[in-house]
Amino acid sequence: MGDILSRAKAIEADILKDRRYLHQNAELGDNLPITTAYVMERLTEMGYTPVEICKSGVVATVGKGDKTFMLRADMDALPMDEVSGLEFASTNGYCHSCGHDTHTAMLLGAAKLLKEREDELEGVVKLMFQPAEEFLSGARAMIEAGLLENPKVDAAMAIHIMSDRDSGTIQYTYGGSHGSADKYNIYITGKGGHGASPHQCIDPVNAACHVVIGLNEILSREVDASDVAILTVGAIQSGTKENIIPDNAFITGTIRTKKQSVRDFMKKRLVEIATSIAQAYRCECEVTFPFGVAPLENDTALMDEVLGYTRAMLGEERVIESAGGMGSEDFSLVTERVPGIFLSLGARVSDPDKVYSMHNPAVLFDEDALYIGAATYANTAIEWLKNNK
Repeated sequence: MGDILSRAKAIEADILKDRRYLHQNAELGDNLPITTAYVMERLTEMGYTPVEICKSGVVATVGKGDKTFMLRADMDALPMDEVSGLEFASTNGYCHSCGHDTHTAMLLGAAKLLKEREDELEGVVKLMFQPAEEFLSGARAMIEAGLLENPKVDAAMAIHIMSDRDSGTIQYTYGGSHGSADKYNIYITGKGGHGASPHQCIDPVNAACHVVIGLNEILSREVDASDVAILTVGAIQSGTKENIIPDNAFITGTIRTKKQSVRDFMKKRLVEIATSIAQAYRCECEVTFPFGVAPLENDTALMDEVLGYTRAMLGEERVIESAGGMGSEDFSLVTERVPGIFLSLGARVSDPDKVYSMHNPAVLFDEDALYIGAATYANTAIEWLKNNK
């Protein structure tokens, strides 16, 4: 059967076939009927018994033993019209511009590699095919449905493809690799009336403007400059006409940090500042956080271990440290609960004029890198179980 990397190369045609089918049939959020059916059919063909534990969330296991290592791939696309020019481009208004189709195809490839070696596995590998990562809700739904139990997950890993990094390289970050993401909504209530008689009104627009200015003080005066933190006001909405003072104003935005302590502090101060300023202008104020995920913190010991046998498989030159970024990932909900790591797979195309960023409807990925991702998934699980039995 040969080593894991050469075997992954041997099944490359299957990986590409899966990727192209999923790419052409891009779907959104947790409404993934085509994707889910395809993943479950492919797993069943390999000899698995996949289970849809929540809407479009698929789990399968291989092997037996006391320890369980989990591998995760997300499956959802983005709401945009694809302009990549690929023969297998999506035409339904959804686009795999974040590469989740490649993640799913690579994990299906890893599933085949692992099933072929099931008798050699020294524990259980759990496969997590996740919906709704772009909405930061799929991991939570799967966890609430029992993802991390039966069998209990002891450690986990995810891989994300990257369109701007050297193709075929594995990139890693110690500590925080992704920022937290918290959406906030600020509702300010005043008393509307005629624009010619502002003294008879309580103006929520004026209060909202001062709230926005006040929020900027959190970053400039209250957060340590050495800490990475972002507070963005994304929208202010109020009023309909030039001579009407409205009853309400609405502010929404996002907070992103690399540390949980900074995240907690910024959320607390946002509530205090928005409420106090609104009250100073005689308005009422309500602040909500509709959703949020923590910073993704890579487990150092697990990272050291995985990098050791990834370098042994790929060579030192193809395993590269990177700085991480402020994009968010709901895999952090897994790493909050079990030791976990998040790796990146470079897949930059060779033509510099065709290199686009993630979430661009023209983005391309070098498919020659996909078998390396599949091999890294499978090799990590095999070696971790061997080393931690």
